Amino acid sequence: MGVKEHLLNVFASWKNVSRIIPDQIRTVFDYSTISVIRMWSDRSVRRVVLARLVSRIGGEAAFFVGIWGKAAFQLEATAGELALVMAALGVASLIGASIAGVLIDRFDPRRVVLYGEILFIPSAIALVFADTLPSLVIATFVLGLVGTPVFTAISSFAPFLTDDENRLAKINGWIEGASWMAFVIGPALGALLVVTMSVDAIFVLDAVTSAIAALLILPVGVRRLSAREGEKQGLTEVKEGFAYAYRNRRLRFYIWLGASVWLLFGTFGSLEPLFYRDVLGTSLETLGWVNSIFGLGLITGTLISGRLSARFRTARWLTFFVALNAVGVLAYVGTDMLQVVVPAGAFWGMIIGVMAPLLRTMIQLNSPDEMVGRIMGVTHIHSEVGHLIPLAIAPWLAGICGVQSTLIGAGVLVAVVASLFWPRAAQLDRTRRIEVPPTGLPDPADEPRSVGH
Repeated sequence: MGVKEHLLNVFASWKNVSRIIPDQIRTVFDYSTISVIRMWSDRSVRRVVLARLVSRIGGEAAFFVGIWGKAAFQLEATAGELALVMAALGVASLIGASIAGVLIDRFDPRRVVLYGEILFIPSAIALVFADTLPSLVIATFVLGLVGTPVFTAISSFAPFLTDDENRLAKINGWIEGASWMAFVIGPALGALLVVTMSVDAIFVLDAVTSAIAALLILPVGVRRLSAREGEKQGLTEVKEGFAYAYRNRRLRFYIWLGASVWLLFGTFGSLEPLFYRDVLGTSLETLGWVNSIFGLGLITGTLISGRLSARFRTARWLTFFVALNAVGVLAYVGTDMLQVVVPAGAFWGMIIGVMAPLLRTMIQLNSPDEMVGRIMGVTHIHSEVGHLIPLAIAPWLAGICGVQSTLIGAGVLVAVVASLFWPRAAQLDRTRRIEVPPTGLPDPADEPRSVGH
């Protein structure tokens, strides 16, 4: 049979198969494709996603290769000294998250991102001149103080671009996906700069990407949310955000569940560079390459998250994904073989990529429009506290049990915590239809009606 005849047979076979494909499947596929094209054609959505991508490329390079690498490899920091650097970043981020929510609700996320990115430029350049551990601690603190409001604002952007739940979930997934794409590009670019230039070149890159992000976000339009009841003092508004989040048992559940994962990330923040240096015995650039592969897993997870049907947007599914982090940790740090660490990192990244957008969407669905910024600020405050707590314990445990054992133990602890959350998750899902949040968004499980989670 010739090539022409073979192609004709393949075409005829496809025509026969296409006839038995249900029309509904084709309709759903066509509708999904059109929806994605329409959403991406929205200039504001496109610019927010691109600004997030560009900004985080510099940020991920600066953190995973620049700050971590300068501390652990160039300044030869101990576990305690590395924890001090991370503590400076954590405390600054805690302060930044406290004021960010108020700024977002009072102004809007666009202005917070715009001015935050501009202030970030000199903060990033300052790291070039941090040649001692104390100066690195101070420079890192300033970077966190300026950078956290930008992170909080971009996390709060989706409700300012749409009031439709499905679009909300997709925009959150795209913003998260842009972050994860940056997780791939940033550390790899950082590793390349280390090899070809120097660690300090990474901080210059970080400043340049912030400038580009500011230009991208400048013309973005945001929708007007519910009007606020007069102007209040900033501290009063922070208290209101905490009070509402803690009164609402659903928000309280999601915020605390998310914070439990940050306990895990805080442990890795102080010990992961030492795992590469002391357990795997690798070079500085390897830290960048492996984290880029980890980022590929994050992107894969985000793509999966964006395609999950509405029935997966429940408390129980979120709790399951949180518990699954333990499996990712055991695979990632359970051996001292780089050939195992690399694919395991991609696997763990995929788990986080599914979990993170889902967590953010569930919090936003249960937040009233006029308090979205403050509640996201409360969420980030809890995440930063979760980051900080292990910094006081992890170096001490690593000194007794070893770096690898401490990291494995942190993963097991997350699974235990998730199991404790499971009964409440089931209760929240059962009572979803009778607890209506003030968001006006439809219930994922019952789209025609506006009910809670």
